[in-house]
Amino acid sequence: MARRALILIEGHRGIGLRYVQATQTLGLEPITLSADPARYDYLAAEKLEAIRVDTANLDALIRECSRLRMTYDIAGITGLSDLSESVYATVGELCRYFNLPGPNPASIEQCCDKFTQRQLLAEAGVPVPAYRLAANALEVESSAAEIGLPVIVKPAAGSGSSGVRLCRNIDELAKHTTHLLGEKHLRLSPRILVEEFAQGPFYSADTMGNEVVGIEGADFDRPPHFVFRECIFPALLADDEYKHIADVSLRCLLALGLGWGPTNIEFRWTKRGPVVIEVNPRLPGGVNPKLFRLAYGVDLINEHIKLVIGEEWDLRKRHSHYAAARFLNPDRDGILNWINGATRAAAIPGVAEVKIYAEPKTSIVRRGDSRDTIGHVIAASGSKAETEAILRRAVDLIAWSITPFPTLGEQRQSAARNVLAPSMIVGKD
Repeated sequence: MARRALILIEGHRGIGLRYVQATQTLGLEPITLSADPARYDYLAAEKLEAIRVDTANLDALIRECSRLRMTYDIAGITGLSDLSESVYATVGELCRYFNLPGPNPASIEQCCDKFTQRQLLAEAGVPVPAYRLAANALEVESSAAEIGLPVIVKPAAGSGSSGVRLCRNIDELAKHTTHLLGEKHLRLSPRILVEEFAQGPFYSADTMGNEVVGIEGADFDRPPHFVFRECIFPALLADDEYKHIADVSLRCLLALGLGWGPTNIEFRWTKRGPVVIEVNPRLPGGVNPKLFRLAYGVDLINEHIKLVIGEEWDLRKRHSHYAAARFLNPDRDGILNWINGATRAAAIPGVAEVKIYAEPKTSIVRRGDSRDTIGHVIAASGSKAETEAILRRAVDLIAWSITPFPTLGEQRQSAARNVLAPSMIVGKD
């Protein structure tokens, strides 16, 4: 009898290993198809089957999956990506071709275009920030003038807050626009979204199918970027506030033609209530699945795979705890000399995980997005106050040192010394 396998299109440096482990727990063989398998270190570390294939080429993927069907019983196909959300639309196309459970590719595709997503939500009466689409610096400037500063400026496609910036004045607007227009993927077809800065507490709702399964609260590090500082599951909301966010979430799914599989919907609670910042047709790729599991005893990754392979899923909550994460964000660029305290932090009762992403003696270059974080700490307990106290104690034990890169003036002085030193030695001879 052929072994049952789950095909994973691409991978994820945050939750990819968890998907692999959940696949194996369900008795399936995980097989990753990737344009660059070496990008995901867990594949080699766990000796997992990975095949190099152009994942942007649907025909190439169909050929490779057809070849694998000669050896395996393909139970399902899904995808992961911390680079491009287009992989989820590709997964939908593959599932349709092979008659497997999967998302609607057209719905995923239009959702991944942030401008189209905004249009569809606005047409359905879902509250969204004021927005404009721009193709050049002049259009960005006129859009910002129409909406009113401050504004959010970001690419019309992407994830992980890449290229997203709060522009508070004309100088910041011009500088960030120049930066975006210089990005390789925007040079040929520049599409920039200029949005009203919706101010208020941040929440995100996780849905599976047509059901809201949980809502988390979070806050961000220093502006003008949107790098998470801390998040907690569940968010501290009154019953009517929870219902309001849940109702708007379901309206998003309906407006965008979603409702199969996981979706993550981001909000700001403004003076007019919850305003939708973004709808992501996938599970969030950071610590959210782990926080959800600690808070409710439900493994969303495991249940998602069950859906993918056509088995019955179970989203019933086993308990109700509070789980929170604090992200370790550097305040400067430079060379990471050392980072310590992780072992002591992990030993504190109630700490569920301490993870350090950066190795000593490596370069730290902040980009203003999710890649800036150098580690995280997760804690969980039966109360919000206790969870936050555990998290503070653990984070206080972790410290690091970063030596800033030399300034241009310091580089010139160093170069001058290097030129002068040999001549001085020669003179003595």
